[in-house]
Amino acid sequence: MQNVFSLRDELALITGGGTGLGFAVAQCFVEAGARVIIVGRRQETLETAIQKLGAAVISRVFDVTHFDETQNFIESVEHDIGPVSILVNNAGIHLKKPAEETTIDEFRAILDTHLLGAFALTRAVIPGMKQRQHGSILYMASMASLFGIPYVVAYSAAKSAYAGVVWTLSTEFAEYGIRVNAIVPGWIQSDMMRGAMDAERTRRVLERTPMHRFGEPEDIGWTAVYLCSAAAKFVTGVMLPVDGGASIGF
Repeated sequence: MQNVFSLRDELALITGGGTGLGFAVAQCFVEAGARVIIVGRRQETLETAIQKLGAAVISRVFDVTHFDETQNFIESVEHDIGPVSILVNNAGIHLKKPAEETTIDEFRAILDTHLLGAFALTRAVIPGMKQRQHGSILYMASMASLFGIPYVVAYSAAKSAYAGVVWTLSTEFAEYGIRVNAIVPGWIQSDMMRGAMDAERTRRVLERTPMHRFGEPEDIGWTAVYLCSAAAKFVTGVMLPVDGGASIGF
């Protein structure tokens, strides 16, 4: 039973893997036996993460919005390290602003990072996965994918678009042994979340969460392990909330 959750012999590439939920996914992947490549824009952040994650993890500096370089980046990774069998599209930026004050450039920057950056990487790894008839691709969605949250119109647009991407790609690539899913995190303990919460917002979130607590980063990490393991070999096209029931609570 333990082996069905193993990621041994898998090589996972995690964008935004140096901090937050990406780091938690990397930790859990390592514990499940995978080799891991964490990707980010800041070398020092990646180096700090590597010190904590250990020898099974390699880092690469890359900006996911450099679309013209994505194909060469993946080819370089696969030449130097090996074929990517798991891709976790986790890199993201946030913008909290009233809709009428959100500029087109700001909106575009959110879409470039979350949506187009993730698609460019997906597009680059797909040929190899198809050839090997094996692969798992994860998108990190959001509560903003499921219901309206004020002041995050660009972020909500990008995260909501993941649903269409996941459903389309899962049907398009299933015959090649490639599964495509998304995790929909609820309110998870992190420096970013703590910085965004005041007493009133905390009360409102916990009131609508049936478990009446925040999640831990490892809750997302172990969900990612499950979705990328043989335990989920018949699971594709899923937007899986990990939210203590917040998306269905009343």
